[in-house]
Amino acid sequence: MTKTVGIFGLGLIGTALAERLLAAGYEVVGYDVDQARGALLQELGGTPAVPEVIWQSDIILSAVFSTDQLADIIAAAPDVTDVVLVTMSTCDPDQIAELADTARERSIVLVEAPVSGTSLQVRQGTALLLLAGDPAGLDAFEKVADAISPNRERVGEIGNGNKTKLAINCVLGLNRAAVAEGLVFAEALGLDPAKYLQTALRSAARSDVMAAKGPMMVAREFTPLGRVAQSQKDFKLIREIAARNGHGNMPMVNRYLEVMENAEQAGDSDLDNSAVFLAVSRMAKS
Repeated sequence: MTKTVGIFGLGLIGTALAERLLAAGYEVVGYDVDQARGALLQELGGTPAVPEVIWQSDIILSAVFSTDQLADIIAAAPDVTDVVLVTMSTCDPDQIAELADTARERSIVLVEAPVSGTSLQVRQGTALLLLAGDPAGLDAFEKVADAISPNRERVGEIGNGNKTKLAINCVLGLNRAAVAEGLVFAEALGLDPAKYLQTALRSAARSDVMAAKGPMMVAREFTPLGRVAQSQKDFKLIREIAARNGHGNMPMVNRYLEVMENAEQAGDSDLDNSAVFLAVSRMAKS
């Protein structure tokens, strides 16, 4: 039985994963360059550790910010034997496929399980995990995956997990922007935003995004469950991969990135991604 789970990256998602695993009785060791995040893991009952110790775990999860950081983890790995490394972040699917080959040369089985959902949904055990890659590696992950979420889908070969995740994120981001612009428009018309949102949630325009992010926009309460910076990073990757595949013009993606640039310039990058509302509000008045 898998007893120890190592986690690289203790941000919003990594910490939520640790909470789920600790609650299920697993030993969790984690590493993050930010020592304050390691201290938080210790408060939760886990053990902050250096990377060499993480690699001694029965299975290892990566919840780092970018594909480059995942590549660095693999490059710096000590000598190991048939260790399963599960990348749960949003990464470049083409690079993931290449990294799987690099990892295999070092006796590391790299598989995907990117998380579709917020850190709150991970903490609640309702996020969707998009599994892809080596079947035996995924089988090893499935032994601990029930402690994270029963909501899982195998989507094929390595790379397909992040392809699916990015296509989903494209819809989610544009949906958030649409909710924000609808609220900005409603307020411009003199409607009470809370009342408008209550009515919209009963209409054909209703979505899970509206239900989750609309109240945060109305309250101007943007404690992060998923940050603006992460959304901006994902949409840059979406545009880049679309161009690689013959779709050089993604009109709504391009416009969303303009909104994200406004948010970045205003210092909103570390706010919840529902803070797209602030950017849309500023841009509507320009």
